[in-house]
Amino acid sequence: MSYDYIVIAGYFLLMVAISLLFKKMANNSTSDYFRGGGKMLWWMVGATAFMTQFSAWTFTGAAGKAFTDGFAVLAVFIGNMFAYLLAWAYFARRFRQMRVDTPTEAVRRRFGPVNEQFFTWVIIPLSVINAGVWLNGLGVFASAVFNADIITTIWITGLAVLAISMLSGAWGVVASDFIQTLVIAVISVACAVVALWAVGGPANIVTEFPSGFFTGPDMNYPLLMVGTFLFFVVKQLQSINNMQESYRFLNAKDSKNASKAALMALLMMLVGAVIWFIPPWATAILYPNAGAQYPELGAKARDAVYLVFAREAMPLGTVGLLMAGLFAATMSSMDSALNRNSGIFVRSFYATIVRKGKATDKEQLRAGQIACLVNGLLVIFMAQFFNSLKHLSLFDLMMQVATLLQSPILVPLFFGMLIRRTPSWAPWATVVFGLGVSWMVVDVFTPQYVMSWFGVETLTGREVSELKTIIPIVAHLVLTGGFFCLSALFYKPQADSNVAATDAFFKDVETECVEDDAQDIVDRMQRNKLGDLTIYMAAGLSAMMLIPNPMWGRLLFLGCAAVVFAVGYALKRSARIDDATVILKPSTQAQR
Repeated sequence: MSYDYIVIAGYFLLMVAISLLFKKMANNSTSDYFRGGGKMLWWMVGATAFMTQFSAWTFTGAAGKAFTDGFAVLAVFIGNMFAYLLAWAYFARRFRQMRVDTPTEAVRRRFGPVNEQFFTWVIIPLSVINAGVWLNGLGVFASAVFNADIITTIWITGLAVLAISMLSGAWGVVASDFIQTLVIAVISVACAVVALWAVGGPANIVTEFPSGFFTGPDMNYPLLMVGTFLFFVVKQLQSINNMQESYRFLNAKDSKNASKAALMALLMMLVGAVIWFIPPWATAILYPNAGAQYPELGAKARDAVYLVFAREAMPLGTVGLLMAGLFAATMSSMDSALNRNSGIFVRSFYATIVRKGKATDKEQLRAGQIACLVNGLLVIFMAQFFNSLKHLSLFDLMMQVATLLQSPILVPLFFGMLIRRTPSWAPWATVVFGLGVSWMVVDVFTPQYVMSWFGVETLTGREVSELKTIIPIVAHLVLTGGFFCLSALFYKPQADSNVAATDAFFKDVETECVEDDAQDIVDRMQRNKLGDLTIYMAAGLSAMMLIPNPMWGRLLFLGCAAVVFAVGYALKRSARIDDATVILKPSTQAQR
């Protein structure tokens, strides 16, 4: 266990180095702090787009789902793939072309100031709830690893994420996401390789999975599986491609880099989705009682199966590397949410309502850091609350938060990019109507009631769980989405005070953003700094060869280090080539 502590300590030192290296770049202006000034390269933006769909929940709640239900867990991630495909083809560049620093500034341009305030005060609380789920997932796992108090773990981790977010803003958030992507890749591939070797290959996973790999246990109606896949695709299309989530693409230096970032996220999701779940699938075969090894976690006991695999099958030090991956996954999601929320609060409330346009850029920067602090503390308290819900698995908790609370908010923020003429009341009224739909789903359209329409009287626990996810998705797609679309019938141009701003918004959305001529300096700086950090990470992985392991274990760490070093070397070399060949030109007007 001492080796695991050393590995985690090394990871946190790397995160501190990121904050210090990028602190100066983040404190030049609020635009730099909230979205990196819109100067980031596609591979940095692609990493953060990928990592914001990744959290400790993937290694805990989703892994627990994979352990019991097999292939079914991929429904969420297949939905992500289709969503990023649509982002690459259409949305990513248009989000960058909105020419704003925060998502709610885009809401103001599209829907007017009333809707800006409404969405400001629904997005921030929802982000706190989501981040609380992520942090609770990490607390569950970390407390099981180190036999530590969950609440203490939540506070230590939450404060660490908060410090990084406050110090270096969007630059630190996105840079850490890139490094964290490498951490996730290293641990996922290493565990997947060992799992495949231990179980005898991918064919054995399919044939020997205890409950049927493609259907899982307690599934009498396979059509539910088809429905889950189809409707998760629809849900994720909205969840990723909407104005609230546009912030990840606002960082890109131009339209082309935004689209390339979405393509990178798509490819990583395509490869990573299967790799992540090979270890829990193998664990169901190799260690069928793994889900019962931590009964003190209640319904969340199965969420520790990744830990069981790392302890039983992997070399010494892997648990520490796994925990570094878990910290990376949670920190990437949480720090992005904190940075976005601070930007939303400052630009859409403090600067416009409290200070009425009189706040200086420096004042807004300090207000953003204070807002980040408050949001971080609220997330920690929310994670504590979720810890008290012992009867609810992390997978079910995440799905219920996403489908019942988040879906109504995302409907107008998704369709509003496609439908141009809607009355001013449509966005906020759609959310209110959607919350009513969520209430009906909970109290009226229960799984038992809906299935009684089809003559089904008895449902298994798993079928009820699947339906609790499917029914809200269908209800919000048909009812909430239909409400917003039909509101266009009531649009009256003469009554629309925001018509000029809306027209200007869509004109910008269709106009390409081109990088500033002076961007080359920032590009080289990004490559240099991240190249250094990546090489430091490779050195740390190389040092893990000193841990007393069998030769195959030492070679595994050496292989991981070699791959990471190759990435760092490529970045450094690219920066040197630019230094030697690029001739700086006079700066032109940047297109935000």
